[in-house]
This record gives sequence, structure tokens and C-alpha cells, in this order.
Amino acid sequence: MTRRDTTDRERDRLEMVRNEIARRGIKDQRVLDAMSTVRRERFVGLGQTGAAYDDRPLPIGAGQTISQPYIVALMAEAAAIGPDDRVLEIGTGSGYGAAILHCLAGEVWTIERMPELVERARTTLESEGFDRVHVVEGDGTLGVPDAAPFDAIIVTAAGPRVPRALCHQLVDGGRLIIPVGSARNGQELMRVRRLGDDYPEEALGAVRFVPLIGAEGWRS
Repeated sequence: MTRRDTTDRERDRLEMVRNEIARRGIKDQRVLDAMSTVRRERFVGLGQTGAAYDDRPLPIGAGQTISQPYIVALMAEAAAIGPDDRVLEIGTGSGYGAAILHCLAGEVWTIERMPELVERARTTLESEGFDRVHVVEGDGTLGVPDAAPFDAIIVTAAGPRVPRALCHQLVDGGRLIIPVGSARNGQELMRVRRLGDDYPEEALGAVRFVPLIGAEGWRS
């Protein structure tokens, strides 16, 4: 069962959702409800809890960050996740994004290449009651073929191109949300749909993410 609270932190969270997410154009009420429910302070790095409801990325260790809340909401809305959907997240990080997806989907898989982040995310997700999230260690650019196909895939790091392995793990009609590009030359958030053997792409706007490392991403 997902944990809830009625503390000052909840008021901070609701104010963030109202001022930084809803006012910036996120309209999906299920996404807004998820962002209002998940306790971001449980997922940020040590010494960062006071900034948990600032609308910005925060360090979580291992050179990684927890994503900006607005971007998490934007990607979730773009993926159009239904309550019975099977969803894959690439780049678990702290587990915050997976917790949001848990509130939206029927079942969630999330994959992370750094063992220390895998264990921390798994522990936090379990302690917060997100019991339909499967945390996997591995190369996220290759997806989780044993659990495929997925209705939606969300990638939380920027690759040089859209990984074909992830496209092939979508159901027909499935959606892949991924930042593409380099930090030097700029990144674009892309939505890729599977329509039979076709994968049309749609640009959603400029973003900034850490690099996607792996066989179909950037070199380590």
C-alpha cells in the first residue's frame, strides 16, 4: 500500500504540483494525482530533503540525478499510460520515476545499470509501498526482453539515437518517450509510436538529461 502523509511536506508537494506542473500545462489528472501522492523527499540524496519540492534535478550520488518533477510529469503524460498498462522505465536512478509510474500503470519494470542505485531504489520503493515495481539491474538500452512487450517505455537519459531494441519491445500502438542528442549539440524529447512495422517519431521539445550509457547508447 502506497504511503501517504499530511505534514508540511505534503503541503509543499501540492504547492509544487499546482505552481510548477499544472500551471505549465500538464493536464492529465491522473498524472497530477500521482505527482501529488509520491513523497519525493524519500527519493532525493542525503542533505537534499529541504530542496525536495524545488522543480529541479537533484544529485543522488554516483554522478546521477533525480529528474526535475515537471519533466517527470511531462514524460508520463506524453506516454498516455492507462491503469492496466505494462510500463518499462530505462534508468531507475533513485526510483522516483518508477513510483510515479506505479500510480499510473498496472505493472512497472525499471532497469538500472549501477548496482548501488539498484539496491537503494529497490529498498526505497518497497518501504514506500510501491509493490508492483520490478527493479532490474542491466543495460537499459537493451530493455527487458523477458518481460516484453510493453504498452509504454520511458527513458530517463539521452541517447545518440532511438534504440531499436526498445522499439521492438513495444506492443502495436505502444509509445516510447526518449530524449535524443548530446549535451554539446542539444537534446530533443521524442515520442515514438509502434504502428505495425513502422515507428513514426514526434519531437516534443528541448530537454537536458544525463547520457544514456549502453550497447545502443553512448559509450561509458
